[in-house]
Amino acid sequence: MKIGARFLAVAVLLIWVVGVSAQDDEVIRVDTELVEVPLSVTDGAGRPVLSVKQGDISIFEDGRKQEIAVFSATTAPFEVALLLDTSGSTRNELQVIRRAAQHFIDSLRPGDRVAIIAFRSDVVDNRSEAVPEVLTRLTGDRNTLRDALSRVSTSNGTPYYDGLIKVTEDVFREPASGDFRGRRALVALTDGVDSTSISGFDEARELLEETGAAAYFINVNTREFFENNLLGDCEGAMRFSQAQIRRYYAKLPSGVERTSDFCKLGDFERLAISKQLYAMAENEMTLLSQRLGGRVFPAADLSEARGAFRQVAEEIGTKYTIGYYSLNDARDGKFRAIKVDIKGLPKGAQIRAREGYTAPGN
Repeated sequence: MKIGARFLAVAVLLIWVVGVSAQDDEVIRVDTELVEVPLSVTDGAGRPVLSVKQGDISIFEDGRKQEIAVFSATTAPFEVALLLDTSGSTRNELQVIRRAAQHFIDSLRPGDRVAIIAFRSDVVDNRSEAVPEVLTRLTGDRNTLRDALSRVSTSNGTPYYDGLIKVTEDVFREPASGDFRGRRALVALTDGVDSTSISGFDEARELLEETGAAAYFINVNTREFFENNLLGDCEGAMRFSQAQIRRYYAKLPSGVERTSDFCKLGDFERLAISKQLYAMAENEMTLLSQRLGGRVFPAADLSEARGAFRQVAEEIGTKYTIGYYSLNDARDGKFRAIKVDIKGLPKGAQIRAREGYTAPGN
C-alpha cells in the first residue's frame, strides 16, 4: 500500500512538473509569436481619427476573434527604415532625393528613430556591382541622419530586393523593445524595378512579414525615362540586366523563342519586357503594402517625392498598433487573413491594417 501511495505521489509530481514545463514552453512560444498589426483610421474626409480606444477594436484571424494583448495609441514613437533607391534615372537628381529625405526626417516627431539605407557601387573581382548599404542604424540624432544623407551616393544597378532583405537582417534584426514594440515601418523611395539582386521578391516578402513592420512605398515613375533610353542602337541603349530578361521569359510559355543577348531584342520586345517589369514592380509594392499595413504613394517624378514623404510622415504619426497571440498554434506555413473592426466610427471612415501574415513552419 505504501509502495502504491508512493508511486501515485511520484506520478502526480511528474504530471505537475510536465504541466509546469509545458506552461513555461507555452509562455516562451507565445511571447515570440506576437502578431503585430499597425493600424490607421481616417474619417470620410481623409482626416485621421485619433480617439480610438482598445475597447473599440475587435480583431479576427481567419474569421476567429482574437484577444488583444498589446495596444499603442498614436502618440507612441516609431522606428523607420528609410530605403533610398539611387540608381537609374535618379543619378542626376541626387540632391533632390537628399532634400526630400531630409524633409521627411524633419517631419517626424522628436521621439521617432530612423535608419537610412541606400545603394552604392562596389568593385568585386574587377567588376562593378550594386549593393545596399546601411548608412546609419536606427537613431533619433538629427545631425547623424543629416550626415548620413550627405553620404548617399549612386549605383550602377538596382539591388532592390537585396535592400529589402538588408532592412530585415540588419536594421530590424532584433525585436523592437519598449515603446517601439509593434511600431516599425519601412519607407522606400523607389520604382521597385529590381535589376541586380541576388535574392528574390518572395524571400524579401517573407522576411518583411516576420518583422511586423508597416510598408510604405513612394513609387517614382521612371518608365518614360527608361524606355526613351532603351530603344535604338543596342551599343548606346540602356540595357536590361540578365536577371530582368530571365524574369520576363519566366512568365511566358515554354515554347517561346528566348535570347539572353540584349542586342538581339527588337524595339517591340524591349518595350514588352519593360512593360512587364514595371507591372510586376507595381504589383509587388501593392501586395507588400496590403500584407503589412501601409500604402503606395505614386510620384510622377522625384519632384513629387517631397509631398509623398509628407503624407507618409503624417500617417506614421497617427498610427495605432495592436497585437495578439494567435489562437491557432499550428506551424503550417500557411497565410492567415486578418480583419479589424472598430465600433463607433463616423460614417465613411476607413480602416487600414495589415491584411494577414504567413504562419511559421516546422
